[in-house]
Amino acid sequence: MSRAFTVRVPCSSANIGPGFDVVGLALSIFLELKVRIDPSASGVEQNCKIVNVGEGAADLPTLADENLITRTALYVLKCHDISSFPATTFVTITNPIPLGRGLGSSGAAVVAGVMLGNAVGQLGLSKDRMMDYCLMIERHPDNVTAAMMGGFVGSYLRELDPVDMERKEIPLSEVLPEPAGGIDTGLQPPKPPYGIGHHIKFGWAKEVKAIAIIPNYELSTASSRSVLPKTYGAKDLIFNLQRLAVLTTALTRSPPDAELIYQAMQDKVHQPYRKTLIPGLTEILASVTPKSHPGLLGICLSGAGPTILALATHNFDAIAEEIVGRFKKEGVECAWKVLEPAYDGAEYIEE
Repeated sequence: MSRAFTVRVPCSSANIGPGFDVVGLALSIFLELKVRIDPSASGVEQNCKIVNVGEGAADLPTLADENLITRTALYVLKCHDISSFPATTFVTITNPIPLGRGLGSSGAAVVAGVMLGNAVGQLGLSKDRMMDYCLMIERHPDNVTAAMMGGFVGSYLRELDPVDMERKEIPLSEVLPEPAGGIDTGLQPPKPPYGIGHHIKFGWAKEVKAIAIIPNYELSTASSRSVLPKTYGAKDLIFNLQRLAVLTTALTRSPPDAELIYQAMQDKVHQPYRKTLIPGLTEILASVTPKSHPGLLGICLSGAGPTILALATHNFDAIAEEIVGRFKKEGVECAWKVLEPAYDGAEYIEE
């Protein structure tokens, strides 16, 4: 039978100041898959025709075993003894999430792929179980948890028993095999253990919006992680833990306490080390404050960067233009958007 449905997945911002690899926030830019399954169609390679629209569309793969979204879907299907997409599956991927900017574009793609596999295979997986599949591919839970579950979330990977630990660090190539491996590659991929990750949703004051200031260049997560130290001193870790303990409650309070939130969003674990990769970062984080710009609550690097995230209740234009202007002095052009939390996370909509 013919079927049609839509999958929508929000972008996300990770870290939110002191919460390095711990917290994530789903935001209102949505990756969207329009999917149609038409058994009467024929002659489509791998039973799946992909059309890419939006950010990076010209450079994204259109073969099912090369595109991250459909490769992820195939992994989920193969874990359930389904070797391919139903004939014939048409997928239009519309992506407005900037690539390589610290807004969780790859995390959204992984979540969309798991949702797609669940939907086309009619597997009936819960969101919690789908998270296990996401975490087999994306080992950092902050972005994928926010994108799947929605809202402002804290997450962690649990310590697994020895048998599961053998599978925990399976190379990505075994989960999402490279397409050059041939038609049989990855036909029996490793299934994820149950409950790899756990999360909790925090509250969020209704007045608080997020301004994303998005520089016009990409910064890979690998590059951004490469500048971080291998070990940290107790003083810096305690600094971040103290602020994170305050921040997760401070952002729930209405009206928000700007001074409390601003100080609670300070960080000594990742932002100071990434300043060499993002022109003007130190000055921006230090000089745009609630006193200089009323309405501002806090400011931080979004994920691995280079996007800057400013939480605010009003005065959005002035706050954004100040940060855009500071980037411009460094020769960097930026776009900016005011975003709302995406409370529902990833959605499946039957048509």
